[in-house]
Amino acid sequence: MPNLYPVDAFLFFSGTVSGGELRWSSFNVEVRDFDVVDANEDGNWDVATDYFAFTLNPFTGFLWEAPDGTRYPIFRNDFNGNYFIPYDTVVADLATVFPNNGATTIYEDNAVAFPLCFAPGTLIATDAGEAAVEALAIGDLVLTADGRAVPVKWLGRQTLAPMFQRVRLVRVTAGALGAGLPLRDLTVTADHALVIDGLLVNAGALVNGTTISEVRGLPERVTVYHVETEAHDIILAEGTPAETYIDYAGRRVFDNYAEYVALYGEERGIVENPAPRVTCARMLPASLRARLGISRAA
Repeated sequence: MPNLYPVDAFLFFSGTVSGGELRWSSFNVEVRDFDVVDANEDGNWDVATDYFAFTLNPFTGFLWEAPDGTRYPIFRNDFNGNYFIPYDTVVADLATVFPNNGATTIYEDNAVAFPLCFAPGTLIATDAGEAAVEALAIGDLVLTADGRAVPVKWLGRQTLAPMFQRVRLVRVTAGALGAGLPLRDLTVTADHALVIDGLLVNAGALVNGTTISEVRGLPERVTVYHVETEAHDIILAEGTPAETYIDYAGRRVFDNYAEYVALYGEERGIVENPAPRVTCARMLPASLRARLGISRAA
């Protein structure tokens, strides 16, 4: 079944697209309950596949970035050409910050919903023993899968609202990956990769419905953390090799972004780890799917 994400309001406006820019000169607001639909259940916004309320309102690929750095997908009605930005008023009142005359050039045909993070309480291996991810401090030495000790450059913290921000957490139960790993239950965001058989495998691709499953019944607010080191490293989370931060999404979306700017002045790019990345179950080797009990290649 498609993933449904309820919202209670939306902005709507007429717009024009030219040279890769979507522009508008006014907007209206309607407070009304609808669903944003992830039709192919991949956890991303996909052009012409995912939609708002009805199939005739597909995702355009354009996104609008709010002042807090959150990017909202823009949908378009195939019949009348109106554009829609659905949102949750509990999270933010977009009507007070959306520009009456504005434009966006942000375009992603397969938009990632949020950065790659650990749930609070996740134990990370350090040179002084295991420490909860939220207790790490800049300069602490975390252990990598290849035996190095590397300093934490920054610990990003983000508060998410599952009702709209498509928060997908995946719980990997103790021992589910084999060889006793993870040592304890490990919970990460669905796009956070664990290293298995030399592959960077997004946790969402590992879901088998039993020992690896999506966390249901999330509270209104969820806080997650990312560990940034100098490189895109592989550290040990609950004993399991897991990636550190990679800048697929900018740091601006994190609650403590101002801290990063104060420390480093500006954002920096990170060279991605060369290991192949697996983003969905159908990309997994058949032998790994069989070993983990993944019966359906999504």
